[in-house]
Amino acid sequence: MNYEINSRIWIKADDNMLLGIGRVELLKAIDKTGSLSKAAVSMKMSYKKAWELIDSVNKSGALPAVRTSTGGKDGGGTVLTEYGKEIISIYEKIDQKCKLFLEEELKKIDFKCH
Repeated sequence: MNYEINSRIWIKADDNMLLGIGRVELLKAIDKTGSLSKAAVSMKMSYKKAWELIDSVNKSGALPAVRTSTGGKDGGGTVLTEYGKEIISIYEKIDQKCKLFLEEELKKIDFKCH
């Protein structure tokens, strides 16, 4: 029999949510599209919800994860900051290490009935 183990990682700053998989995916979508509204659409999320999540990340982190600009000749946009890229990388490393750890621990368990 094949067993599988799963977990979800959340990183909090004080009592505020900084990162979880949904916020990381949203940040990555912003980086890909250059737009909060396009990122929200790509994730089938309302703009309001996406804005609330990004606002929370920006307020909970040590630095802003995204910067927005409005209007202008080329229109507005949203870009990931270096800090935003860094926290995505850190989150993904933690998540991968957690998965590897859990897989190794799962191998130690004897599921046979005695």
